[in-house]
Amino acid sequence: MPAVPQPRVSDVVNVSPGQLKSHDFGKGHSCRRLESPSNSLKQVYAPHPMETSGMRAHEIRRLFVEFFNTRGHTHVASAPLVPENDPTLLFVNAGMVPFKDVFLGRDKRDYSRAVSVQRCLRAGGKHNDLDNVGFTPRHQTMFEMLGNFSFGDYFKREAIAWAWEFLTKGLGLPAERLVVSVFNGEGEAAGFDEEARELWSEFVPRDRIYAFDAKENFWQMGDTGPCGPCSEIHLFHGDKAPGDALREGKFGPAYQDTLYTELWNLVFMQYEKLADGSLKPLAAPSIDTGAGLERLAAVCAGVPSNFQTDLLAPLVGLAKQLAGADPKADLGERESPFRVIADHARATAFLIADGVFPDKTGRSYVLRRIMRRAIRYGTTVGLDQAFFHTVCDRVVEDFGEVYPELAERRATIAELVQVEEEAFRRTLDRGIRLLDAAIEDLEQGAKEFPAPIAADLYDTYGFPIDLTGVICKEHGLGLEEAEVEQEVARRQSSSQKGALGSDRALDNVYMQLKQAHAGTHEFLGYASETAKATVVALVRGQQTVVEAGPGDEVEIVCDRTPFYGESGGQIGDHGRLTADGLDVEIIDTKKPTGDIHIHVGRVHKGHLKVGQKVELHVDSERRNAIRRNHSATHLLHLALREVLGPHVVQKGSLVAPDRLRFDFSHSRPLTREQLREVEQHVYKAILVNGPASTREMSLADAKKAGAIGLFGEKYGAEVRVVSMGDSVELCGGTHVRRTGDIGLFVIASEEGIAQGVRRIEAKTGSGAMAYVQSLSQTLYEVGGAVHAPTPAEIPGRVEKLQNDLRAKHREVEELQRKIATGGAGASDAPVEVEGIKVLAKVVAVANPKALREAADTLRNRLGSGVVILGAEREGKATLLVALTSDLKKRLHAGKLVGALAAHVKGRGGGRPDLAQAGGPDPSGLPAAIADAANQVQKQLQK
Repeated sequence: MPAVPQPRVSDVVNVSPGQLKSHDFGKGHSCRRLESPSNSLKQVYAPHPMETSGMRAHEIRRLFVEFFNTRGHTHVASAPLVPENDPTLLFVNAGMVPFKDVFLGRDKRDYSRAVSVQRCLRAGGKHNDLDNVGFTPRHQTMFEMLGNFSFGDYFKREAIAWAWEFLTKGLGLPAERLVVSVFNGEGEAAGFDEEARELWSEFVPRDRIYAFDAKENFWQMGDTGPCGPCSEIHLFHGDKAPGDALREGKFGPAYQDTLYTELWNLVFMQYEKLADGSLKPLAAPSIDTGAGLERLAAVCAGVPSNFQTDLLAPLVGLAKQLAGADPKADLGERESPFRVIADHARATAFLIADGVFPDKTGRSYVLRRIMRRAIRYGTTVGLDQAFFHTVCDRVVEDFGEVYPELAERRATIAELVQVEEEAFRRTLDRGIRLLDAAIEDLEQGAKEFPAPIAADLYDTYGFPIDLTGVICKEHGLGLEEAEVEQEVARRQSSSQKGALGSDRALDNVYMQLKQAHAGTHEFLGYASETAKATVVALVRGQQTVVEAGPGDEVEIVCDRTPFYGESGGQIGDHGRLTADGLDVEIIDTKKPTGDIHIHVGRVHKGHLKVGQKVELHVDSERRNAIRRNHSATHLLHLALREVLGPHVVQKGSLVAPDRLRFDFSHSRPLTREQLREVEQHVYKAILVNGPASTREMSLADAKKAGAIGLFGEKYGAEVRVVSMGDSVELCGGTHVRRTGDIGLFVIASEEGIAQGVRRIEAKTGSGAMAYVQSLSQTLYEVGGAVHAPTPAEIPGRVEKLQNDLRAKHREVEELQRKIATGGAGASDAPVEVEGIKVLAKVVAVANPKALREAADTLRNRLGSGVVILGAEREGKATLLVALTSDLKKRLHAGKLVGALAAHVKGRGGGRPDLAQAGGPDPSGLPAAIADAANQVQKQLQK
């Protein structure tokens, strides 16, 4: 077996998760190697070998869905990893999360039985397995959860019988190795689950039915709400499971977890937990079950680790191959880095496919941590060049058929991952140099590394806080990582709640309206801008009301409407609602639940009542402006993909009457030439004046037709497809009839808004004309100011003025330098401190380069000594300390300037012979200069 490159690898045992040790990192630096938790892989169980069918994971997934399909369950496709309407969660972390509102009674579905294979992620917040991943056989960040659900339909009998049947007959697991557990009535206000024990006894001997307390066998959605006992199915790692359930003592999965693998959890939701802790029986008990696909695949394949299944083994093998190791070899305890890479590549690919991009806050920060953890482990096994995008691409290849969004976003995943890895590798090199310098500048005998400096390293340079802590530990320094995180959060003006994302839970009143009126509401806005309707609901102050009068701001639901509700980036329509003696101004329209249009109105005249007949009139001029901008957004999207590449996908948009804003995935600023080319592509489509057509079709047919959707958006089974020439998109918005209706199109700005995300703002129609006229007027005024007869002569005139100005600046700087270094005034006379000459003064030199040159001149003139200069520039203070080379063993310029910086409310540092500091308070410069000799004295006495 080819050996893994040894300079980066050592034994990976008996240290805590995330611990690092130093190894050679090239010239003058060290590579921080991550090592494994104390429970090394040798200590993990070796499950008993059994006859297996060799069933592959993809086959298990298919069989599970088919099994429950034939038992009346509707197959519900996996939701994205980003939860919908749930700001309490970073990610979907269990199969029941997409059905949460159904269990709570806030959402009604047209089915009462469901089966799903839900992608889940646990790497942040309450459920966080990140630090264990790679070092245990069963922990993953991202995993697939098989689940069957009953919403007030069947209950315990069917759930238990079907689970047993699927495991023993569907998968062929040996019944004699299976044990189960039930709730024993301790820890919650519910009794012993005798019903579950009796039902299990039809399949399992009583001495293999364990009873455990609420910690093990009771589940609840939150502090209050639906809850109930649960029953777990476990596989014993031996020939036959022991019958210990009726023995006195601590036996079974709750106490002997290394002897068992949990396969499936059946939750019996039969109570509502009240605020006082009491339990109230639910009128319609429900079922929520979850089984990890990875664990089932490992059991069916007869392997001891999820990483040896066909889900993850190919990724582990690829990582080994890239590192120069035998992809099929068992490296024992050195497997961990490759397992980390495999797991994190899968999580990364799925998160990006679901619209999460690496950045500094919330979900994006969790993704960045996952990516950087994998890359850091890669450096420990000799992967010194970008590799992670290659492993992520293998994820797309292996899972793209089951999860087509991966294949659709393949180019985007590859682009983002490679850019992030290259940026992180630069961060590692630079951050280690900065951190080493900061440690060197600390006072001798320091025990703690300053949290503000660690926050600077993260906030300014992106250097990971946990890696800073590890390196500090190597130097015998402590670091309060929680304090650093608090400092970063304070600077970013974010809170822990904000870190979970910007989601906002829907108000209960909207869910009530959805239940009452979903399916009875008709949208007419594609064909008409006026309609007669009946008011079916009114809301004021988050409460339903029956009437609203003059001056009231009220939310209105009608049985039909031509008003478009804000969605898909297009803002809501404005207009009027009228009747005899009634005038209501509609100032917004929204769709908080996705299927009910809420008109936000101000009553100017009369009284509006539920049941009243009214007329609705959309503001046509405003709607037409929005149409132009929305259609232009589609053409812009196509143009960007044609000019920049297929990795470009929409990340968000705003379609308003006065402008359009389009956010898209791309890692670099667009050049002027690229922007011009994008505009030309859009103009070409406009000048063709082709038709804009819409069709309703299934999502599958739309994808076959090449339709592009919003990145990370969840679509229903039926979708609306808008086509304009080569542009084909899933879209529910309003559009022009022909592309020529867009008129003039102009890009107003392009900027970066997040890592890997760019934003273009543009204008169309009369808005574009006003923008061009404004630019023309500005150009005319600039031409007059620089005396350019024609616009074409402006650049030359401006260039000449800039050259003249630079020449004048150079003259001024030279004069300032001469003033700072010349003369023989009292301020130029050095003082002596223990035989060392110290020259300190405030100078009128604003330019940093000129200040350094002045310091060099004065230092050379002293021959041996210290020069300390203070200067003001643009309302801020600068301090510079320079000392001659013969004094470097006695004095440190960085420490001197750091002490003096307090006078200007700043800080700084630098080399032993040259250092600089800055601060916001230039009024403290005289005090800093006056304190110079004193600080030199103090340092000499240490």
